[in-house]
Amino acid sequence: MPELKTIITADEIQAKVSELAGKIREHYSGRDLLLIGVLKGSIHFLSDLARQLDPTTEIDFVQVSSYGPGNSSSGVVRIKKDLDINIEGRHVLVVEDILDTGLTLTHLRELFATRKPASLQVVTLLQKPTALQHGGRAEYVGFDIPDEFVVGYGLDYAERYRNLPYVAVLRE
Repeated sequence: MPELKTIITADEIQAKVSELAGKIREHYSGRDLLLIGVLKGSIHFLSDLARQLDPTTEIDFVQVSSYGPGNSSSGVVRIKKDLDINIEGRHVLVVEDILDTGLTLTHLRELFATRKPASLQVVTLLQKPTALQHGGRAEYVGFDIPDEFVVGYGLDYAERYRNLPYVAVLRE
């Protein structure tokens, strides 16, 4: 049975979401904002964040895959579900659960830039040091975490543990 070691509590997450929402509200004040959640991991973060933003904020989703059934990236990014909303001329904020290798985010930034948004920024709840080494960067970062495999608050291992209200290291 895998062991879970909590590294970020539910209360710490909610406090950080409120802090990030305040910065985002300030930055986008007076502008229409489109949140793009990266499925499936961002769903809890996006939901909590969106509830603290302007009620006219729109939401869309993209689903990408760079992981197979295990706990390491394949290095290949595939779009499984594209956007439904045209982002041309829009202020876009990509909502990520975690910047791990940085490959997914780099791919999404390049793809979305070709669609000519008015602005394109990223908020991530979690960031690992390896993401920065591979070009992954976010304008808003919740927590810097060590290079360990984590689950909870949307993050999964083989589709399990997403529903935990905290973030934990998963050890076999």
